[in-house]
This record gives sequence, C-alpha cells and structure tokens, in this order.
Amino acid sequence: MQKIIPNLWFDKNAEDAVKFYVSLFPNSKASKMTHFGKEGFEFHGMPEGTVMTIDFEMNGYKFVALNGGPVIKINPSISFFLNFDPAVDKNARNNLDAAWEKLSKDGTVLMPLDKYPFSEHYGWVQDRFGVSWQLILTNPEGEKRPFIAPSLLFVGDVCGRAEEAGQFYLSIFKNSKFGYAARYPKGMDPDKEGTIMFSDFNLEGQWFAAMDSAHEHNFAFNEGISFIINCDSQQEVDYYWEKLISDGGQESMCGWLKDKFGVSWQVIPTEMFKYLGGAEKEKCSRAMNAMLQMKKIDLNTLKKAYSKTQG
Repeated sequence: MQKIIPNLWFDKNAEDAVKFYVSLFPNSKASKMTHFGKEGFEFHGMPEGTVMTIDFEMNGYKFVALNGGPVIKINPSISFFLNFDPAVDKNARNNLDAAWEKLSKDGTVLMPLDKYPFSEHYGWVQDRFGVSWQLILTNPEGEKRPFIAPSLLFVGDVCGRAEEAGQFYLSIFKNSKFGYAARYPKGMDPDKEGTIMFSDFNLEGQWFAAMDSAHEHNFAFNEGISFIINCDSQQEVDYYWEKLISDGGQESMCGWLKDKFGVSWQVIPTEMFKYLGGAEKEKCSRAMNAMLQMKKIDLNTLKKAYSKTQG
C-alpha cells in the first residue's frame, strides 16, 4: 500500500486533468470519486454534487485530484520526476520523447529537452494544468529508482534547507533511508557551495527528491500539491500531526498542516471515510459538519457525530 499520496489541487477541472494523466502511460486508471455535499458551502463554494476528489494512478503510482477552486494554484516548487530507464525499457528514449510531446502541448517549458551534465536526455515542463514534470533518461548503471518520484525545490526563505528537510522527514517516517546527495561546488553562484544540487531519500518505501536553488523564483511551497498520509489509527494520526507541526509548523483545518519548511500535508485516518461516505446521507452529513470544525482529525468525535451520540 502506498503510504504517502500526492494531492493535486485544481480549480474546477480535476476531471479533465485526470482524464489526461491516465491517458499518458500503461497501468494508469481513475478509480474512486467523491462529491461535495451541502455542508461547508460557505467555505468551498462548490454546489452540492460537484466532483470533489478523484483517486487515480499513473503507471501504478497513486494520486488524488481535488477540485479546490481558484484560491490555490499549483507551482513548480513540487514537481514529479519521470525516470525513463533503458535498463528497464529498451524504448525508454522514444517513450520519453512521446511523453514530453504530450506534457508540453499548451504547457510551459522550464528547461528544454536536451543533453545536460547530469543526463543524456532531460527536460522540465509545466503541463497545461499547472503540474510540473522532470523527464529524465536514467543512467542504467545507477541504483534503480521508481518511474515516478516527487521532487521538492527549496527556494527563497527555505533555500539551503533541503538537507535539513530530508533528515527531518527521515526522522519521522519509519522504514526510511537516505539515498544520494550531490552538492553545489564552489563557483556556482548564487547557489552556495555545499548546498544540495540533488538528493533523494526513501520514506515508507517511496522515493522523494530534494534540491536547493538560490536563483530567483516567483513561487514557494503551498497547498497546490500536498501529501496525504494514510493512517491506520488515531494514535498514528496523533504521531504524524505532532511531529510535522513541531519546531514551527502550522495547523490548518480538516487534517491539513504545513511543516516548518512550508510543505503541506494531510494527516488522514482511513477509518474516517466510513463516516463521510455511504448511503446514509444524514449520518454522513453530521460527520462532515463535525470534520469541518476540526484541525487535527479526531475519529472519536466523527464516530459520535455519525451515530448522533455526542453529548
């Protein structure tokens, strides 16, 4: 089971985005869909029955798409590596070129598809829905990495903290390990010598990348891309919540928070969906109204609201 799932925030076009993404690669599909109820309209402004979230997979990697409205926009501070490995796929280069053509159509090229010191064939593109992808022809002699891996770019006030962030996440998530780090050498101003040019680490069996960039950027981490942590119990919710808001993180609403680097997380007990979904709309409505008042999700309160035994 994928423990950590990226959540992509769209305006009102999540359905179109998901249709596009699942068309790109084999072993891709859309699955569960949820809809807005009448609860919370004053906050989200979405009519009852509008699609709220769509679970989908790209090449077996799970995502959630959210119709969150125009208040938040996805930006390149979090992107996704697509690793085309010739050791796995003899047509890796051609498949990379085909994916690049689809992702760049009506999108924005951030780094042209070209040869670079770190890769024979690489490009960075923001697609027409705002999501950024780094397509790379992987060195087949290197340590194998998954096809899709989220990448965090530390800029502005958090530039120079990519290494600290990696160690922070490794200290929180169990079954985790450090991977690789390449540091900026002297003479690559404005990037400071010794900061992270590229690094990666594994959290609960999932690879993530992190990089520093001291160049001027007009974006920073926001809720446009957040990471859902699927929790098996209230105890696990409490653990991740307290760890991630420590030392300067910020609580938000409905299970959302920002850690001290500004990265957004959703700490979600999987049992919650027993009370928010299903055919008994009145019970679900009571649970949803209770959840809308919460910062950290409290399963016991949700359960009481659902069964109407709160006192």
